Amino acid sequence: MTTCVNRFAFHMCKRNKGIGSYQSCAIRHNSNQVGGKILERLNDRSILRVSGNEASTFLQGLITNDMKHLVEGTSNIYTLFLNIRGRVMYDAIVYKTEESNMYYIECDLQVVESLQRHLQMYRIRRKVDIKHIGDKINVWSMFDSTKRYDNRPAVDENGKRQLEGMIFPCGTLNSKASKFIDNIMIYEDPRLPDLGLRILAESQIDKREITKHLDSDVFLSENVANYKAFRYKLGIGEGVHDLPPGKALPLEINCDYLHGVSFHKGCYVGQELTARTYHTGVVRKRLMPLMFDSIVDKPLAYDEKILDESDNVVGKFRGYIDKYGLGLMRINESLSARRLNVLGINLKVVKPTWWPQEIQKTETVSAKDTK
Repeated sequence: MTTCVNRFAFHMCKRNKGIGSYQSCAIRHNSNQVGGKILERLNDRSILRVSGNEASTFLQGLITNDMKHLVEGTSNIYTLFLNIRGRVMYDAIVYKTEESNMYYIECDLQVVESLQRHLQMYRIRRKVDIKHIGDKINVWSMFDSTKRYDNRPAVDENGKRQLEGMIFPCGTLNSKASKFIDNIMIYEDPRLPDLGLRILAESQIDKREITKHLDSDVFLSENVANYKAFRYKLGIGEGVHDLPPGKALPLEINCDYLHGVSFHKGCYVGQELTARTYHTGVVRKRLMPLMFDSIVDKPLAYDEKILDESDNVVGKFRGYIDKYGLGLMRINESLSARRLNVLGINLKVVKPTWWPQEIQKTETVSAKDTK
C-alpha cells in the first residue's frame, strides 16, 4: 500500500509539471525557505465532520458546487457557502471519506464555529450530525515552490489584449484520485493541479511519518508563510483574511475558474445573484495576483485603493506577504495601466495562466459581434 501512495504522489507531481512553465531555480519568499516540493501544515485550517443518511442532500442545498460529483466518484470538491444576499460567507473543501454518508469539510479555523452554527441552523429535522473534529485531524499541503509562470497578458491575433473575465462554467476537475493509509488521507487539491496535494492526517501523526508516503525530496517547512506566498503568487484567495465573510462575490474571487460552482444544479442559499451574473456573461472585476517591486515593509489595509498613473481607482487591495499580494482588480483598466501603486508603493498586476484559455476566443468573437 505504501508503494501505491508513493506512486500516486509521484504521478501527481509529474502530471503537474505539464501545467506551468518550470525553471530550475527556486523562488525564495524569505531566507528560511528551501526550494522544491514543500510539505506544510496549515495551522489556520480546520475540519468539520458531517454525517448521516441525509448528509449529501443537506449539503447540496447550502453549497455552490454539486455534491453529485462526490457520489459519481470525485474525491473532493472546492465550494463556497453564501449568505442569502449571494455574498461569500465561507470557502471550503468537501472531502469524501471511506465511510458512506460521511464528509469532511475543511474551512478557516477562525470561522469553523460560525460555519458549524450555520449548518445547524439549516439542519432543521434532517438526520445529520455536525461535529468539529479539528483537534483530531490536521490539514497539510504539499506543493512545488519552484513553479514559475509566464503571466504576460494574453493577446489576440491583432495584438490586442484579451481582458474581461468571461464566466466559464467548467464544473470540476476530473479528480478521482485519493489514497487512505495509516490514518493519512491524500487528495489532489480540487481547485488547481498547480496547488499539489491536500493531506488530512490524524493529529498524532508526525510530519515525518507523512513524508514516508510522499516523494523522498519533500522539504518539511517550518515557515507558515511559504504556502500563503505560493497562493498569492498564483492569485488564489483562501480564508477570512483574503475573503472576509459577507463581502466577496463568488465569481469575483474566481470560484468558477477554480471549479467551485455549478450552474446546473438545483437551488441553494444565495444562488440568485450568482445565477444572474452568470446569465449576464461578464465579470469585470476579479481577484488577481500582484507583484511589488520590493518587499513591502509597511502595513496595507484591506480595501486600500489601487491607483493607475492618472490616480483612477482600478482595484482594491486584499492582502500581501513579502513581494506577493492579491487585489480585486478591474481587469480591463488594471492590465491596460502603465503604472499601478497602492499608498505610493509600485506594483504590477498579472493575469494568471490558469485562467481558462477558452475565454480569449469567446472575448474576441464577442467584441467583433458588438461593433
